[in-house]
Amino acid sequence: MMNSFSKLILVGLMSTFIVACVTPGQHLSTSGKNAIKDKSSSNKEADFDSLVNVYQLTPRFVNQYRTPEPIAAVNLAMDEEIANYQYRVGPADILNVTVWDHPELTIPAGSYRSATESGNWVHTDGRIYYPYIGFVTVAGKTVVEIRDEMSTRLAEYIESPQVDVNVANFRSQKTYVTGEVDKPGKQAITNVPLTLLDAINQAGGLAEDADWRNVTLTRDGEETKVSLYALMQKGDLTQNRLLQAGDIIHVPRNDGQKVFVMGEVKTPKTIIIDRAGMSLTEALSTVGGLNQEKSDATGVFVIRANKSLMASVSNGTSEKVGLGGNNISDKSIASIYQLDISDATAMVIGTAFEIQPYDIVYVTTEPISRWNRVMNNLLPTIVGINYLTQSYNRTLSW
Repeated sequence: MMNSFSKLILVGLMSTFIVACVTPGQHLSTSGKNAIKDKSSSNKEADFDSLVNVYQLTPRFVNQYRTPEPIAAVNLAMDEEIANYQYRVGPADILNVTVWDHPELTIPAGSYRSATESGNWVHTDGRIYYPYIGFVTVAGKTVVEIRDEMSTRLAEYIESPQVDVNVANFRSQKTYVTGEVDKPGKQAITNVPLTLLDAINQAGGLAEDADWRNVTLTRDGEETKVSLYALMQKGDLTQNRLLQAGDIIHVPRNDGQKVFVMGEVKTPKTIIIDRAGMSLTEALSTVGGLNQEKSDATGVFVIRANKSLMASVSNGTSEKVGLGGNNISDKSIASIYQLDISDATAMVIGTAFEIQPYDIVYVTTEPISRWNRVMNNLLPTIVGINYLTQSYNRTLSW
C-alpha cells in the first residue's frame, strides 16, 4: 500500500501538473486563425478562430487600405442652388406691403409702429387681407410673385399702383441645430440662403466634447452623414449643404470615439480619439508606450469588430460587408491587425494606421514573462515538496 509520504508526493506532483497546464495572463495567438496576407481565403463555416481574419501591418498593406485624407474642393451643386434660391412665404410670416403715394394703405395703423407690428400677418390658411382687394393667397409664393398679383388687383382701384412687398419677420420656416454646440436651438430660414456651416456658426460653434466627424443632417426622415472635420479643417466644401425648412443638424458627443488599450503597456486605459483622429502610434504613446520589461514587441495587435456584420445579423440580413475598407469574408466577426515593432523604426507604420472607434489595442506578454508567471505559481508547490522530502529524510535518519 502507498505510504503517507508517497501520497503527499503524488498530491504535490498532481498540483504541479495542474498549474503547469494553465498559463496565467492573457495571450493572443494568430495560430489557427484565417491569416490573410494578400487576398482573403475562402469562407468556411467553422469555429471562432476561422471567423477572425489576421492582417500583417506592412507599409504596402497600410498604404493600400488607409483612408484617403479629405482635400479642399468646391461645391458647384450648392453654388447653383444658392444662385437660384428664392424664399417662399409661409403661414406666420409677416409681410410689409408698400403702395407708393398711398400712405393710408401702407401704414393704416399709424407711422410710429414697426414693420413687424403694422405688417400683414400670413394666416394659417396661407392668406393675408388687404384693403380694396380682400384676401390674397401668399403661401408658397415669392415676394415678386405676390407683388405682381397685388399690383394687378389694385390696378382696378388705383391708377398705375407702385407696390413693393418684403418679409418683415420670418416665422414660418425653421431649421434646428442640436447636440454639442454652444447654443443649440432653432434658426429661421430667411431670404438669405442658410448653409449647414452658417447654422453651426450661428449656434456658437462646436462644444469641447463634439464629435465633428459624424454630424448628421436629417431631412424628410433620412439621415446624411457630414464630416465637419473635412469641411472646416480640410476645406472640403462638398460636405456643406443648403438647408431647407425642417432640417435637423445633430452634432453628437465624442462618447462613441472610445479606444481600449490593454495588455503590456505602461498605463492600460480607455482613451478618446480627438478631433484630428488617432493613429496606432499615438494610441500607444497616450498610454506611455510598451512595458519594456514584459511586452512582446512583435505582438502589438488592433482588434476591430465587424460592426456592419453585427448590424446585418440583428436586422436579419446577410449582405457581404467590408471592414475598414478591406475585402473580408462575410462570415468574419472581427479583423486583427498585427504590427511588429521589435525594430522601433516600424513605429512609422503605426503612424499611418488609423485607429477607429471601439478598436482594442492589445500588446501581448513576452514569452519569458509568461514563463516567469508559471514558475511563480509553481514555486510554492516546489517548496512544499522539498520541505516534505527533507522532513521524510530526517524521519528515516532517526
